[in-house]
Amino acid sequence: MVATALTATALTASAREPLYVVNGEVVATIEGIPHEDIESIDVLPANEETIALWGLEASEGVILVTLRYDTPARFSAEGRNNFTDYLATTVKWGDNMPAERVSLRIKVECDGRATVSEVLQSTSRQFLKRVQKAIANAPLWSPATRDGEAVESIVLVNLQLPEGKELPVERAVIIL
Repeated sequence: MVATALTATALTASAREPLYVVNGEVVATIEGIPHEDIESIDVLPANEETIALWGLEASEGVILVTLRYDTPARFSAEGRNNFTDYLATTVKWGDNMPAERVSLRIKVECDGRATVSEVLQSTSRQFLKRVQKAIANAPLWSPATRDGEAVESIVLVNLQLPEGKELPVERAVIIL
């Protein structure tokens, strides 16, 4: 009797979240999906029709997420599968240099070229120029695809160099 009560409690707790479906596949969460990748979101109510279609897991409704692509863009060059790692080794920024950081939106074109779409943050113009040059000279990506066709996609890149060195604390003076 205790096991039945625990199972019912666990079922009730887990059923309080909607069912998440991304590009037709059930997933545990949608938290890690960048908003730039989402084409549309549809919310299905927790009614008989939804439960008949998706099963008891849909007893709290269904959130259908359609991404702009079926497979995301992938970077693989010189033994690296991570674009940030590639940039960290390509951008010439010595340990004796001050710590700098950039946050960028990179557009991966259908032909695999990466271009800077938007500068979100940059601590110095000199560092930003070096990162932009490395991106312009980077090997091609495997572009995102949708229905077997290459599509443009956006990738967020955060880079801080030298690695392990902390950024200086910004000081501000408040005058009352």
